Amino acid sequence: MKQACITDLLGISIGHYQDPRRPTGCTVVLCPTGAVGGVAVVGAAPGTRETDLLNPTSTVNEVHAIVLSGGSAFGLDSASGVMRWLHEHDFGLSVGPVRVPIVPAAVLFDLFVDDFVQPGGSGIYPDADAGYAACVDAMQNPTAALRQGNVGAGTGATVGKLNGPQCAMRGGLGWAALNVNGITVAAIIACNAVGDVVDPQTGAILAGARTAADSLSRLNAVTAELDGLSASGLHAGSNTTIGVIITDATLSKAQAQRLAQVGHDGLARTIRPVHTAMDGDTLFTLATGKNPAPIDVMQLATAAAEVTAMAVINAVTHAQSLRLGSTWWPDAGEA
Repeated sequence: MKQACITDLLGISIGHYQDPRRPTGCTVVLCPTGAVGGVAVVGAAPGTRETDLLNPTSTVNEVHAIVLSGGSAFGLDSASGVMRWLHEHDFGLSVGPVRVPIVPAAVLFDLFVDDFVQPGGSGIYPDADAGYAACVDAMQNPTAALRQGNVGAGTGATVGKLNGPQCAMRGGLGWAALNVNGITVAAIIACNAVGDVVDPQTGAILAGARTAADSLSRLNAVTAELDGLSASGLHAGSNTTIGVIITDATLSKAQAQRLAQVGHDGLARTIRPVHTAMDGDTLFTLATGKNPAPIDVMQLATAAAEVTAMAVINAVTHAQSLRLGSTWWPDAGEA
């Protein structure tokens, strides 16, 4: 095993869009010539599109992009813009006389931040134009894939909301990649969890719930819950961590699904608590098949969990603090 770069993955382009009017955005992982897809939805309140097509028993065997977006269910509209870009460039599944781009998507809830911009919400969410702009970014900016922190789907992300959104800290978007026996496995994760983000090696809380809105003191969400603190004030689906595991290996749909499932182990190592009723945690897999090397599915699954955990850590350690009026979401570096 050795470190790799997400840009090592041939046939994959990654782009982002950030809305200048408020903290939200979307991220696209383009694989225009097609890749085998998989998905695992483990959170209890997901917002998704086209996930049924990724079931190993479904007929369609290729996807052309994955979209990760802020904006809760409103943000699913960004996938329409990605479809438009792919259609304009003649990419998609050949169905009779037309090509139909297959674009699964998942969203996270960044509307708590929106409410601090304008009480009741600003009405500003990633839309079809945002998805299209992310595609343009992916194709025009070769280094777009390397961006981390509060970019794309991680623009408005926060973590650690057990003590209320005003006591949260900054989440974000991160990536990580490993090379295992010549095969690259990477993950790009937008972390917006209700739980704390912890270092899996030490257990130290990197970013999470604070004891008060003006304090840097960590609450420790798991301990607080076990001592009786209730999360009843939070709404189902009002958080969520989403992402894509990407490999150049040649996989079947069932094997791709397996990588997505095991990738959630990486979330469990770094987010506590995870997969709650307030989260819609969803991971996709893209397997490009560009690498003809023989595979060991157990090795790839192990790597998938590792890069997912690493990407979560990168998401919060690259995030930057945010102030909106009197509300402050500090970043992990402000401890």
